Amino acid sequence: MLSIDIGGEAMWRNGLKWIFLIVGTMIGAGYASGRELWQFFGPESGLAIFIFTLLLMIAIYVAMSISRNLHTEHYFPLLETLVGRKIAKIYDAMIIFYLFSTTSIMFAGSGATFEAFYLPYWLGIMIIITALILVFTYDIEGVLVINSFILPLLLTGLLIVLIDFTLRNDLSFVTDLAYQSNWKAAFTFTALNMLSIIAVIGAVGNNIKTKQEIWIAAVGSSVILGAISFIYNNSLIQIKEEILVYEIPLFAILKDYPFSLYIVISILLWCAIFTTAIASTLGLVSRLKQFIHLPLWKITIILSCLMLPLVSIGFSTLIKYIYPLYGMLNLYLLSALILNPFITKIEKKV
Repeated sequence: MLSIDIGGEAMWRNGLKWIFLIVGTMIGAGYASGRELWQFFGPESGLAIFIFTLLLMIAIYVAMSISRNLHTEHYFPLLETLVGRKIAKIYDAMIIFYLFSTTSIMFAGSGATFEAFYLPYWLGIMIIITALILVFTYDIEGVLVINSFILPLLLTGLLIVLIDFTLRNDLSFVTDLAYQSNWKAAFTFTALNMLSIIAVIGAVGNNIKTKQEIWIAAVGSSVILGAISFIYNNSLIQIKEEILVYEIPLFAILKDYPFSLYIVISILLWCAIFTTAIASTLGLVSRLKQFIHLPLWKITIILSCLMLPLVSIGFSTLIKYIYPLYGMLNLYLLSALILNPFITKIEKKV
């Protein structure tokens, strides 16, 4: 009986560890700031967010199951299983560029956060790069520890603000299904996030132990992200006229709150940016380590130096053009993830 309890405790602990990793991958500069959500959703998107939650749950479960079975240490074997070797090579190049550009977006987001406090843009960039290098001196374990520490604080802080804003403005937590013209956005929004999620899950496949922790991770992370997305999007609809003048829409929500809360949420926003920078870099360095035989932190230094020119483009500009493009390109990959269980069953029968 004691061994069962210990096993159950380990299962939940591991499941939570993967939830933090997956949620940390998605809640970065674009998502936590509100810019990414507004780019895809907005008015009449309640159904779209519900569909996104279901699609994400299935995709995470399938990706984790394949990675566990293959004991993956990077994402390419997972890609190869999903789309075949030839197409996997194309997506491999896409993922490398996507993770590279996404990490650059996180650096730009860090700079934008510092600018909000009238601090130098490049100081924010240098601090996040330094912190990133320090995390990777502890390898993958450092990534998991940082995520498990930062994410609970981030989620709690973000939810408190959004729920309070919802109650203050008498907003409904229920969506009107009669007006849901934007439901198709669910597919491109989910597809957008597939590359980074596959990259991160592929990097830890050999550490996933049981099917139960996969279920915990898939259901837990998708429900958390779906709920936050719905509440956040509802809040953004109320300030849609003001979003145009804010680089980070979350600051428009905070404008009537005490300055002390503004500071706390800004720190948490920076932490969200940091966790996604960690996740994106993890996907990159775990793949590049197959070709560059250096410690992860040294590969991180090289990549950071290469990213600096892209950072100068700016936070909202990068999100505006790169995110929708990848959302469209990844629809095939999302379809492969959703259909994989059915295709596998058919192949077994044949």
